[in-house]
Parts: sequence; structure tokens; C-alpha cells
Amino acid sequence: MKPLIEKLPLSEDISFVARTHRTPLFEVPWHQHLEYELILFTEGAGLSFVGNYVGEFEVDDIFFLGANLPHTFQKSGDTITSAVVVHFTDNFWGKELLNLPESKLVRHLLNDSLNGLKVMGKSRELLNPLIRSLETQKGFARIITLCNCLKVLSEREEFVRLSTQEVKELNNKNRERIDRIFQFTMENFREPIQLAEVSKIADMSIPAFCNYFKKSTKKKYIDFLNEIRIGHACQLLVDTQTTIVDACYECGFNTPANFNKQFLKVKKMSPSKYRKAFLSRRKEDEVL
Repeated sequence: MKPLIEKLPLSEDISFVARTHRTPLFEVPWHQHLEYELILFTEGAGLSFVGNYVGEFEVDDIFFLGANLPHTFQKSGDTITSAVVVHFTDNFWGKELLNLPESKLVRHLLNDSLNGLKVMGKSRELLNPLIRSLETQKGFARIITLCNCLKVLSEREEFVRLSTQEVKELNNKNRERIDRIFQFTMENFREPIQLAEVSKIADMSIPAFCNYFKKSTKKKYIDFLNEIRIGHACQLLVDTQTTIVDACYECGFNTPANFNKQFLKVKKMSPSKYRKAFLSRRKEDEVL
């Protein structure tokens, strides 16, 4: 299953789109589009899939995604999820602006965004009100505000690069194959997945599939699968009263020992320490 190629609507009085998407309109499949995407989460939590990256998202998280980068954000359980989503092309302001010397940092930012960026630090606080205001602003003020968003991102560089997967042309054979694999994995990670099964989805032998996946995504398939499972476990640990042992089996692991080992590998801490750290941070936020 290849990603949905989304064509975003523009009315005659706007040059880029900024609007809130809320459950059930928030839920979208694995997809890609020509536009760059700046997204601020305002409700809910869940898993983010950006290229070959898997991780969590929560309220106030901000992502900046480059053109044609496949992605989806899957909410956790039955929670309400919403986000302010901004879509724009690299020439919506004309063909020459990015070629100006003063636009050098923005050009670098757009290139970095092809891997997907998650915004960190003080930049999150600076960008939050700017992104929220884009939905209601009119006229030239919208363009100024979007430029200010890019200014913050490009000058402060407070972000982490997410995906190591190369962004390729739309609709090519390899893209369709890797997207079938991603979609199958996202839908079935809670169950045991054998290499023979996923190799069949790719229409390849097991050795050929293993080589293909690592070459295409820069990681082993088992590592990708474990990242999805650990990401889901993180949501269970912070949003529910699920025990660590129950979270282990709910996420598709066979033994608590392997679950703890893989959790430590991905998150650099144990499941119990992760839960404790999150709850501590939540209490601090409530005090503030």
C-alpha cells in the first residue's frame, strides 16, 4: 500500500493553508504531499511516523516536515487529538525570495526538513503562539508570521532530525514496496511478526528483504519494529495504569526481559524510570 498522495486545497484569497484538524478529521493514513508541513499539537498524544522514524507526540510538540516526506500521526486509544497544521510550498511567496542571500539559513532549513524535524527547547515556546495565530490572521500579516516561524527555526536550530531515509520521487516502485511494509507493520505490530510474513508483503525472499530494508531505511527491520512497539509502550506507561508486564505483551514482546532490553536500547532508560520521569515532569507542569 503506497502512501496517499494528498492534494491540499487553496482558495483564491490565500497562498498557503493553516487550519486546525481535530478528531475525527485529524486521523489520516500514511501519506505525503508536495507542501512543507509545520504542525503544532494542541490536544492528545500518540505515535509519530516520519519516514523511517518512530516516536511519540504530545500536546505542544511541533514538527516541521519537508516536501514528499511520508508521515502519519496515530493517536493513542480513544483520546481526542487536534493540531494546527500549516502547509506551504517553497515558492508560494514567489520564485526569487529563496534565492536571495538573506534567505541562506531558510534554504538550509528547508533542506534539513526533508528528514523531518522535531522542535525542541525555547523555540517551542516562541513558535506556539505564532503557529496558533496563522489560522485566523488575514492579509500580509499571515506571510509575515510564517516568515517569523521560519526565522525562529532557521536561526535557533533547536530541533532534532528524525528520519534517515532518503526522500525519493513519488510513485516509484521502491517507494510503493517500502510503504507496503510500513503500513503492514503499523497495523500488526501488536502481534508476532515473522520475517517470512513481512518478506511476502514485499514480494521478496527473506535474505533479499533484509538487505533491501536496511539499504532503504538505514536500519534493520527488527529495529524498526521494536521502535514502533516501544513507542506504543511509552503511551501506555504515561496515559494508562497498565503495568509494565502487561505493556510488554500488549506491544508484541514475548518476554519482559526482552521488553526491558529493547526499551533501554531505544529510550536509554528502563520502563519504570521512564514512567517515573514523565509523572514527575507532569507534576512540575501542573505546579507551574
